[in-house]
Amino acid sequence: MPDTEGHPSVGEIDFQSVLKALSDPLRYHVIATLAREPDGTERTCTSFGLPVTKSTRTHHFRVLREAGLVRQVDRGNSRGARLRREDIDRRFPGLLALIADNEQPPGTAGLPAA
Repeated sequence: MPDTEGHPSVGEIDFQSVLKALSDPLRYHVIATLAREPDGTERTCTSFGLPVTKSTRTHHFRVLREAGLVRQVDRGNSRGARLRREDIDRRFPGLLALIADNEQPPGTAGLPAA
């Protein structure tokens, strides 16, 4: 059962949910960016430069959180997002390495390089 903030436990991270979350180019960009960062890196949701409204950005991060890809922490007037690297590597070995090594997917033109 997910915790009170919607983070699923490791055993609840479902491959189809992960793939569905990654199917959106903006969400893929977020995960690819975090996968290339040192382990434990935490960034604010706005730091990714997504060209969407605040409500849409919130939606994208909710999808990533509920799929088990990121852990979010309230930081006053912002939220920090951190890749759940250890959990994802335990459930799906090699997935994050593939994402980190892959070129930006179609539809991310204009975004900063991941």
